[in-house]
Amino acid sequence: MDIFPAIDLRDGKAVRLFQGDYDKMTVYGEDPVAIAASFREKGAENLHLVDLDGAKDGRLVNYDTISRIVKCVDMFVEVGGGIRDEERIRQYLDLGVGRVILGTVAVREPEFLADMVKKYGDKIAVGVDAKDGYVAVNGWKEITGERSFEFCLHLRDIGVKTVIYTDISKDGSLGGTNMEVYRKLKEIEGLDIVASGGISFMEEITELKDLVGAAILGKAIYSGALDLKKAVEAAR
Repeated sequence: MDIFPAIDLRDGKAVRLFQGDYDKMTVYGEDPVAIAASFREKGAENLHLVDLDGAKDGRLVNYDTISRIVKCVDMFVEVGGGIRDEERIRQYLDLGVGRVILGTVAVREPEFLADMVKKYGDKIAVGVDAKDGYVAVNGWKEITGERSFEFCLHLRDIGVKTVIYTDISKDGSLGGTNMEVYRKLKEIEGLDIVASGGISFMEEITELKDLVGAAILGKAIYSGALDLKKAVEAAR
């Protein structure tokens, strides 16, 4: 299993939100490049970046920061947040980003998603954010009538290879992840699931190894609840 430490970017800073709430934001560092480099030193080979400004209003405030991270740190980088058109996809892929994550647009514009998957293959991932088993969009503010498990099945059927699945209620809480949902998602053959949201304990890393292809670690590594180096070693 791969480990993806996460850096959420707002105004060029590394921050964390509590359950996606922009009013509950903690700044963890002024230099995200240095944070990414420290993750690399601890053995992480992958990095999960979220452009919170892009997710909120579509602005490319953090493009230069993302560019510096990709150029300065030898890691596989995936980026999400506000990617709503092909131009933005190309901009990131041209930078050297390994994979871009589509969220709201994947739900709202299924034809666009299918076109991008056909064109870019496994460089397109979909972020499925769920609350009570239903897909959430628009920065988690709107809960749709789309059941998250069935949506993942649909994504597999149109050729999506990777889904980053987040249980919103667990995110940023340090209370553990929704292990039950990953046991269920394992049933979907041909879809690589990335676990995200609330992973806080080494026992979870051990159990997730048998369920998913990768796990994203956020607040747990910033708060010290999880040691990134040990988590990377445990996931191997």
